[in-house]
Amino acid sequence: MSDTPFPLHYEDSTIRGILRSVHTIAMVGASGNWVRPSNFAMKYLQGKGFRVIPVNPGSAGKQILGETCYGSMSEIPDQIDMIDVFRSSEAAAGIVDEVIPIAADKGIKVIWMQLGVRNDAAGARAEAAGLTVVMDRCPKIEYGRLFGELSWCGVNSGIISSKRRKIG
Repeated sequence: MSDTPFPLHYEDSTIRGILRSVHTIAMVGASGNWVRPSNFAMKYLQGKGFRVIPVNPGSAGKQILGETCYGSMSEIPDQIDMIDVFRSSEAAAGIVDEVIPIAADKGIKVIWMQLGVRNDAAGARAEAAGLTVVMDRCPKIEYGRLFGELSWCGVNSGIISSKRRKIG
């Protein structure tokens, strides 16, 4: 493995293609606490038609937003298209190592690491195993950005800016 950092630039068409092809997401680190970002992202993605299966050993067997929570991905009886990692960069390595041996049986094609989550070595292992890897991005944010949900309020449209306008 080289010391070259894992590339974090993703073409919009790549992200859009992932979000169009995915139907079932296992969200590792999902929380039943409504103020946690994972809960908000899970609820948003459910509202867009994705099935989001929570994975959190501390909440295994409980319901989170109407879905049974599992302690690990291997416990999920259903097919999974994508793993959304809502854990630390260090924890992502173990998650990737758990996913690789079950990916083919479960139908897993994508490992998506949330904003601030980056593990180059784990990403390289996942890609070597034939998985698509996205790091340091949020599928909720990307969905809104790429499918026109943010433009109505000026976000990412060039209408609103943090830079002071030049007058005259």
